[in-house]
Amino acid sequence: MSWKIIERKRTLLAGESGPGRGKSGGRLSCCLVYPNRYHSAMSNLGFQAVYAMLNAHPEVTCDRAYLPDRDELEELQRTRGTLLSLESQRPLSSFDLIAFSISFESDYLNLPTIFRLAGIDPYAAKRSPLQPLVMAGGAALFLNPEPVAPFLDLVCIGEAEPTLPPLLELLKRGAPSREELLLEAAQLPGIYVPSLYRPEYDGTRQLAFDPATGAPPRVRRVWDPSPDSRPTVTEIHTDATEFSGMHLVEISRGCPRACRFCAAGFIYLPYRTRSPELVRSEVLKGVAQGRKVGLVAAAVSDYAGIGDLCCDIVDAGGKFSVSSFRIDHLDGRMIEALKASGQKSVALAPEGGSQRLRDLVKKGIDEDQILAACDMLVSHDILNLKLYFIIGLPTETGEDLEELVALVRKIRERVLAAAKENRRLGEIQLSVNPFIPKPFTPFQWCAMEPVKSLEKKWKYLQKELGRLSNLKLQMESPREAFQQALLSRGDRRLADLLVAADRLGNWKEALREREFDAEALVNREIPLEELLPWDFIDGGDAGRLRREYRKALDGIAGLNEK
Repeated sequence: MSWKIIERKRTLLAGESGPGRGKSGGRLSCCLVYPNRYHSAMSNLGFQAVYAMLNAHPEVTCDRAYLPDRDELEELQRTRGTLLSLESQRPLSSFDLIAFSISFESDYLNLPTIFRLAGIDPYAAKRSPLQPLVMAGGAALFLNPEPVAPFLDLVCIGEAEPTLPPLLELLKRGAPSREELLLEAAQLPGIYVPSLYRPEYDGTRQLAFDPATGAPPRVRRVWDPSPDSRPTVTEIHTDATEFSGMHLVEISRGCPRACRFCAAGFIYLPYRTRSPELVRSEVLKGVAQGRKVGLVAAAVSDYAGIGDLCCDIVDAGGKFSVSSFRIDHLDGRMIEALKASGQKSVALAPEGGSQRLRDLVKKGIDEDQILAACDMLVSHDILNLKLYFIIGLPTETGEDLEELVALVRKIRERVLAAAKENRRLGEIQLSVNPFIPKPFTPFQWCAMEPVKSLEKKWKYLQKELGRLSNLKLQMESPREAFQQALLSRGDRRLADLLVAADRLGNWKEALREREFDAEALVNREIPLEELLPWDFIDGGDAGRLRREYRKALDGIAGLNEK
């Protein structure tokens, strides 16, 4: 055990504050692992909420662990040490339960690394019953857990509030054998036991997904019907986070809009809001601590009474920021409060560059509304705008990109005119992201555009917009987006690829070694009748997804189904 690693962990703990710190003495010992760096882990509100829930159980003790940074990783390799938890500096292999919190598919890549550093076999079938039980939850697993299913004993399909309590009671009670424990766990709502299901494949297609005797044929995704049962807020504050000095408060869950490309509009249904009384109480706690309040939701401006809430924060002497706006639902009082709070920049998401594409994804806004929203913001002296667009959407053409460029130029003219009048600088940041087909959306059957084609479109945008003053362009790497798409829509056969990538230290080399045809999974349109790797999850109205898919490709904007 290296003193440098121990000292590093003690320094991190000394920099933390808040009511969510762990405890000792529980009958069931758990280590909650975020498969990325500490900075990312503590910036994740879901990770913090689950940590607090686990430690709130009177008979559970929960530590945290995360992917080591470069210095710690080099020290572990030099000393041949093992990965330790943050709070008690215990080896992960000494816990009863290891629980992964995984929000993003790209973090699937880090699971084999964490198992290796912990001295634990990555494959559940090869682990001894004396080793920790391994489970996982989080948004990535709501969508498609199959690429990492061979690593896991248990998967929580759905939100933690309803799934954790009965599962913890079962784990605390135990069973005569691990096999019996897993079979009993599979009967709980929202609990998926991968070892009880056998997939069959034929090339890129999945032919069957057969449950063992006693296992439910489908696993129902569960959601919290009582959003006021407990707040979701920052439990532990630390400067070593993206939101240093902020107190985050979730005000709603899900999104009522259901844009056809967006998973959040479908996997968190039904859309739920927290009561104004609960939210106001939590945001004022942040103000009382002298922290800026961060209002978190898929669409903050859809929250009823958002203007009043923002004014309450400012009236109490606080400041706030918001995670997202709906272009067609800007609240004037909220904008006034943002200005009073010192907010200098706002993010807007037109998504589609042309009206045809905005109708295709069912964004529900037109160019006049986009420009009106920009006018409202710049008139309130908010002169820095971040615009999110998607390229590579199904059926996209060169004409759609030309309309995107024209729209950005119109917005830039408005920002420059307001900046000149106010004698201040204004800037537009254009964030361009490749379309990635996500499970449980109407576009889950669509193909992702090839990387070379996306790179060609990016070069066009750079040519048309890259030299304009007061405008910055950034784009998610098409190759990284391709990797994310593969992990989003892949099956269990990806687990071997992930292990190979960790062993070789290179994703591309792993693809070559395994002779894996990634393009066949990512760059093809999937027939509607084909079995999808995630079809065993009972996650909502599958018929609605098919109807919306057909409407989109028929060129019909479509309203919500009756």
